Amino acid sequence: MKWLPLNAYWFGVSFMWAAVHTLVLPELIALYGGPERNSLYGLLTLGGLLLALLATPVTGYLSDRTHSPWGRRPPWMVLGALASATCLLVLVHARSWPALAGAYLLLQLSSNLAHGPGQGLIPDKVPPHQRGIASGVKAMLDMLGIVAAALVVSRVLEGGAARHLAAGAITAGVLLLSLMPTLAAARGGAGALAAPAPARRTLRAIYGLNPVRDRDYVRLLASRFLVLLGVYAVQAFAYYYISDAVAPGRAASTVGNLMAIIALSVLVAAGPAGYLSERWGRRALSLVACTAVALGMGALALVRTAAGIGLIGAVIGLGMGIFTTVNWAWATDLVPPQEAGRYLGLSNLATAGSAATARLLGPLIDRVNASHPLQGYSLMFILAACAALMALILTLRGERRPGAEVSR
Repeated sequence: MKWLPLNAYWFGVSFMWAAVHTLVLPELIALYGGPERNSLYGLLTLGGLLLALLATPVTGYLSDRTHSPWGRRPPWMVLGALASATCLLVLVHARSWPALAGAYLLLQLSSNLAHGPGQGLIPDKVPPHQRGIASGVKAMLDMLGIVAAALVVSRVLEGGAARHLAAGAITAGVLLLSLMPTLAAARGGAGALAAPAPARRTLRAIYGLNPVRDRDYVRLLASRFLVLLGVYAVQAFAYYYISDAVAPGRAASTVGNLMAIIALSVLVAAGPAGYLSERWGRRALSLVACTAVALGMGALALVRTAAGIGLIGAVIGLGMGIFTTVNWAWATDLVPPQEAGRYLGLSNLATAGSAATARLLGPLIDRVNASHPLQGYSLMFILAACAALMALILTLRGERRPGAEVSR
């Protein structure tokens, strides 16, 4: 409970992006984007994610070098939150495809003014022996934000003509309110800090990995990329799949219910998975997780009812709760302690990279649907299952080196 205020802002961020990416943006694109909505959604969000990848390291770097009476991070977080709230309201007022695309890209840029600095709060303010607990609180708030957005915003979007404005106003309000306790917990200096790293760094020094020495870590990142690739693809195009194939006219509430089921399943699995991986080893639970995700994705290709999708979604959620927890724990086992920050930072290439790559499936879905109605979505589920199976194979082939397995 001690670290809830420091992490409160991540609840608002998670609420915002769950609402925008899964509910609000797909509905607005369906209204103003034209018939090839999967393609437009995929390409637009791909551009936004690439923009986020570029912006976050820059704002984090700048906040390291910021001096103010309120500390290093808060000025950037206030600027990012206020700009995000403004862009949200512009987004829901958009009445054309160019205006919608421009507002979305500005929202990505604005949000990432706060993300990079905000990620520095735990190292700044939390003692080393409590950072695992603080990070767990952050992960919990991330999932609760998704559940809240799923249950609240989906119901708002079932309303009348002003539903988009109402959804935008509620989302902006949640974002700003969640910032308040974080600012209170983050104010003041950051304590004894090492001098920022020199600016003269090459790309190789930051992003380089030795393919021989780091082969197990590279394999771990590859498995993370593959599992998340399928999950992000299904998440990205779920609204249109539900609208076209499962619940026409009730897509928002149906997607919201499914989001809540999956997020709650992740929450249920995450805590026990971390404990069991210490006793049974990382590999065994990773294999269980990849298998569950692969089977669930394959089953989605065969199901066309909301109840069936909800049941399968719970299985996928349990698998993802296990996978994300154990994969991160395994990563901390493998990285060199003296370079843990740099190595663990590289894991975001797998996370954000898989989200961006998943958006490229939009044009493929539209092309297949045009000649074989609804089969584009089935192909998406099959590809997601294949990606999880490839991750399973990579995990099986992983070498058993010191640190690759943990036992007690």
